[in-house]
Parts: sequence; C-alpha cells; structure tokens
Amino acid sequence: MPKALITGVTGQDGSYLTEFLLSKGYEVHGIIRRASTLNTSRIDHIYQDPHEKNYRLALHFGDLSDANTIRKLIYKVQPEEIYNLGAQSHVRVSFDIPEYTANIAGLGTLRLLEAIKDYEEDTNHKVKFYQASSSEMFGATPPPQSEATPFYPRSPYACAKVFAYHTTRNYREAHNLFAVNGILFNHESERRGETFVTKKITRGIARILTGIDKKLYLGNLNAKRDWGYAPEYVEAMWKMLQQPTPEDYVIGTGESHSVKEFVETAFELAGLNWRDYIEIDPKYYRPTEVESLVADTKKAKEKLGWEAKTKFKDLIARMLKHDLESHGLKEKASQI
Repeated sequence: MPKALITGVTGQDGSYLTEFLLSKGYEVHGIIRRASTLNTSRIDHIYQDPHEKNYRLALHFGDLSDANTIRKLIYKVQPEEIYNLGAQSHVRVSFDIPEYTANIAGLGTLRLLEAIKDYEEDTNHKVKFYQASSSEMFGATPPPQSEATPFYPRSPYACAKVFAYHTTRNYREAHNLFAVNGILFNHESERRGETFVTKKITRGIARILTGIDKKLYLGNLNAKRDWGYAPEYVEAMWKMLQQPTPEDYVIGTGESHSVKEFVETAFELAGLNWRDYIEIDPKYYRPTEVESLVADTKKAKEKLGWEAKTKFKDLIARMLKHDLESHGLKEKASQI
C-alpha cells in the first residue's frame, strides 16, 4: 500500500486529493495546523477513527514554519509521495501579511525539500515530491502562458511561489530528487474558500436571495482568469508523480474569462440582474494587478494525457447550486 503525505490536507485541493488517493488504495497522511477550532470540514466525510482496523487516513499536527516537526513526520510516515499544497494562498491578503506568506509558501517548500534530501540519504528510500506552483507566478507576462513562459510575479504570494518553484527545480537538479512543479491555473469548486472571488459571488447570490445581504462588494471586474474544476486538477498532480522522469507542467483549461463574465453568468443562472446588486469597493483592488492568465496546456495533454473537462458555465452552476442548497434554497437550486 503506497503512502502519501499531504500538506494543506484540509484545503480545497487537499480534500479532493485525499479522496482521489484513497480511491487508488493509498494510505494518506495529512498535516494540519493546531487551532482552537477544528478546520477539518472538507475532510470530515472521509475521516477515519485511528482506533478502527485498517484505517487509511491519518492526521498529524504540524506547520510548514516548523522544520523540526516536518522532518520528524517524514521519518515517521516514510511516504513514497509528498504533496505540498499548504500555503497562505490568498493573493490580496499576501499584500497585508507578506512575511508570513513568504515564510509558508516559500521557505516552507525549502524546509520540506531539505528534509526529503536528508531522509533519502539516511534511509536510501526514494520520495516523489509535488510542489503546488501557481499561475500567479506569470503575473504581467502576456498570455498564453506555458512551461517556457518567463515569470513576472505581481504579489508577495507570487514572489514566494517563484522562490518555491526554483527551489524545487534546484533540488531536483542538484540532489537528484524526484521533484516536480505543477503550475496550476485557477481551479474552483463547491469547497472553495469563502474569501476567494468565485465563492464570494456564488455564496453572495445565496445570501441575497435569502435576504441576509442586499449588495455584493467586489474589486476588479476586468481581470481575466483560466478557471477549471478542482477535482479534475488533483488527478493531474498524481499523474505528474507517476511519470518516469520528473518534469514541470502547466495545468488549466486554455480558456479565459473575466470576473465580470463570472458575475454575469452566476446572476443570470439565479434569475437576477447583477447590476442591481454589485458594488465596487477599492479596498479589494490589488496594489499590482494580474490582468490576464490563460494556460497553454499542450504538454499536459501530450505527456500526461490530461485535459480539463468541466466547462466555465457548468463550473459556476455547480458552485451556485451548492451554495443555494446550503442556504436552504433547495427548490431554487433544482432550477439551476
């Protein structure tokens, strides 16, 4: 039974990846941060009591800022695969807490790779490492963006991810680690965090329809992104680690849509006129904006045999239906 260790296991991608790996027969170990309130809602449905026989999902307290604990967990778990999905991943927030963002998203990757290097040297046990890189690294570089496109980061988050990307490549080349970068473009789902713009929109519509809110406040509506469906993207992560040689891959849909298009589509599905409810609040603007991101997915299609399936409107419909149902609007959701 192969073992996988996942940082960021309680996040959107971590929860879907855990489900996927369990379906493949893996034993999965997830790292969670200690907090006074549990943040495991995305994986509660697959949680397994460690007192049960043959359980295959174990959770461990740890933090990417704590090199000693990370090192201990790798030696304890002895994983064949490590997926580094943990980060302070909200781009706008990274301008407010840049040092913390860089410490977790940037140096956290270095801590993991250094621990893997030492573990392989001590035990002669090979580990495959996946680094969650981001399309935000391309920043101001014109689209479409491929594996060969130069980076032009426009936020502390993106800068930290560029550091992590190059660190991963360096450990691959300098220490012969099986380490890959998955450069994933925006991917959303019913489990997306509430402060991300796509979730703000679909959840905001549900709150408007229930009378909780009268307006939805957003920032730049003209930014264009390549939006896909998160459960499909975790399969691409796994496929990268099943290749004979470690390489970096861009993952996306190859289509671009603006935030305004997302708003228009979501409100139209709900039977509302978005202009009656959307207000622009400058506090949601980024000091430096990323105008347009579109993935060039040729390499992923050719080498991984992977391509996105869920279309833009279907993605929005999935998210909106979920948020309507969670707000007690099941009849309205059935009409989506």
